Amino acid sequence: MAERSDFPFVSIVVPAYNAAGTLAACLDALHAQSYPRDCYEVIVVDDASTDETVQIARRAGAQVVAEGKLGKSGVRNRGAQEARGEIVLFTDADCEPLPTWVETMVAPFRRDPEVVGVKGAYLSRQREPLARFTQVEVEERYDRMARQETIDFIDTYAAGYRRDLFLEFGGFDETLPEVEDQDLSFRLARAGKKMLFIPDARVYHRHATSVRRYFWRKFAIATWKHLLINRYPERFLSDSRTPQSLKVQMGLALLMTLLAVPALFAPAARRALAGVSVAFLLACFPFLRKAARRDPAILPFSLVMLWVRAEALVLGYLKGILKFRGRKTA
Repeated sequence: MAERSDFPFVSIVVPAYNAAGTLAACLDALHAQSYPRDCYEVIVVDDASTDETVQIARRAGAQVVAEGKLGKSGVRNRGAQEARGEIVLFTDADCEPLPTWVETMVAPFRRDPEVVGVKGAYLSRQREPLARFTQVEVEERYDRMARQETIDFIDTYAAGYRRDLFLEFGGFDETLPEVEDQDLSFRLARAGKKMLFIPDARVYHRHATSVRRYFWRKFAIATWKHLLINRYPERFLSDSRTPQSLKVQMGLALLMTLLAVPALFAPAARRALAGVSVAFLLACFPFLRKAARRDPAILPFSLVMLWVRAEALVLGYLKGILKFRGRKTA
């Protein structure tokens, strides 16, 4: 049996804003971990909530940091500054980690001193079509990441870093309202730091169920992604997370949009639109095949949502081109 000294002390940071509806379940899950209880702490950083978030966190025995409105990067950075652990883990207030989550996230750091960051995976219990579509969407990315020895992107819902390196690299960029996790990951990757995908480090999550919210979320991420490409042009062609088929879908969705009006008047444009539409379906085939195996009931819905996703991403990216035009700062 491992001695207590074999377990590094871990700080788990949970940013929270008006999280009264989900925070208790998150903290219950964190207090039920297989990792030795005296070897980790839970820190809830409140982002100026107006509900009972702070009271719920205190009743659950979590350490609470409440210093006003910091923003989603600011609360995570503040949590890391407050942390006592040599490893800092992040999860979200609407997540419920499995009992082995901390143990599984920490294991790569214990095995390999070169590892500076790790990324876990989503699970979902939701039955709404959009949530089920989103779960297949993230699992498509997991398939890509699982084939790679190292990764260059860590999401904040199940993230782990060596605290000293996290602080040395400045944590999350607080000037970015989106893609701050990608920015930190790309900075670490550019410096040659080793990051791993740990698919067994899983958390239950509540995905969005509103198509409108999903669209605007993708739109915002794509807008700020262009700024990241200005900062890290080496990530334009490929990164460890984004399926290449998604980029093809975005290009074809743009062509479909450009051909839509001419197709009302010109037979040649209608034929071109039909051809591009068929090409779009072919580009979606890897996703549809995965959906058919995992959750075939959402296949018709997935066809619609793949187009919605591609349109949101391409329109957001076009906005980013206009907004940032060669700039590397927000």
